[in-house]
Amino acid sequence: MYVNEDPAPSRYDLLVVGSANADLVVGVDRRPGPGETVLGSDLVVHPGGKGANQAVAAARLGAGTALLARVGDDAHGRLLLASQQEAGVDTGGVFVGGAPTGVALITVDPSGDNSIVVSPGANARLTPEDIRASGALFAAARVVSVQLEIPLDTVAETARALGPDTRLVLNPSPPAPLPDEVLAACDPLVVNEHEARFILGEGAGDSPESWARGLTALGPRSVVITLGAGGALVSDTRTGDAVRVPSPKVAAVDTTGAGDAFTAALAWRLGLGEELTRAAAFAVRVGAAAVTKEGAQASFPTSEEVSAL
Repeated sequence: MYVNEDPAPSRYDLLVVGSANADLVVGVDRRPGPGETVLGSDLVVHPGGKGANQAVAAARLGAGTALLARVGDDAHGRLLLASQQEAGVDTGGVFVGGAPTGVALITVDPSGDNSIVVSPGANARLTPEDIRASGALFAAARVVSVQLEIPLDTVAETARALGPDTRLVLNPSPPAPLPDEVLAACDPLVVNEHEARFILGEGAGDSPESWARGLTALGPRSVVITLGAGGALVSDTRTGDAVRVPSPKVAAVDTTGAGDAFTAALAWRLGLGEELTRAAAFAVRVGAAAVTKEGAQASFPTSEEVSAL
């Protein structure tokens, strides 16, 4: 069922289709070996998941945002819905039930290294039928953003559900082989170095420019490659250009969620009608602002904080 049985969307700048997880974090002096038990810190629970992160990041910037996801009818699901609503995200398209809410079990040692086990839970039950049942959301969205923490056939159905004037932004994370129909709908495909190399395989080359050439040859209308502190590279088949977008210099505290903040900001600005390179320049600043604070959703900046960077 929906959170709202009869959602009545207005026009959305961005519709995010994706995952919503509860991140369960425990600090440890060292991570346990096989068969070993270690004591840890008090458990801390954070709202997370790439879809939920992107929706909060966009809403905090001022975008009219809706989330299409699935959570369990449980305490973690209620936590996730509350975090979305607090940020101003329309959760009328969130389905509830079918499985427990997705959970990421995270142990973090004193150096900051972590080990993560993800139980997809309800995220794995977001189905193509759910997408087809959400036509009103798609009709109201200028841009749709999707990731790969939900089933690939659901991602493919998302690409099919786009209206003629709706743009698809895809971040293939975690990376997986993509159907041709999904690649052809991407405008842009947003990847980091690891994701670019996974998709291209052997012979990917060593430069972002070579990755961009290889990726655009697979069918996306445009490609954006995130380069961390190096900013981003934008490649658009309509112009044939590959343009580097620099990042402002900041003191990084925590990079968690920075990629989600970047993608959300990029998608929002494209929905406002900005040209891709200009939208990427704004998104780079949003990602830079996000790394100056700890956490994922807690680190996402407002537009005022981005302007002050």
